[in-house]
Amino acid sequence: MAEIVDARGLSCPQPVLMTLTKIKELSSGEFEVVVDNEVSRENVSRAATNAGWQLAQEREENEEFHLVFKR
Repeated sequence: MAEIVDARGLSCPQPVLMTLTKIKELSSGEFEVVVDNEVSRENVSRAATNAGWQLAQEREENEEFHLVFKR
């Protein structure tokens, strides 16, 4: 199971910083980021892909965005 970064209720740049921290912890593998607004979804996705991670899955559930990144 992928590690989860729960950034719900936070506004940028917090979700991006939490994502970058997780990226520093992992050299490869998979992790999921959960955010609850469109701006955070876009910024987290951009930051992770710029760091060399691939957005493997994206889904929206109950006004939350679940972003799964793989490397």
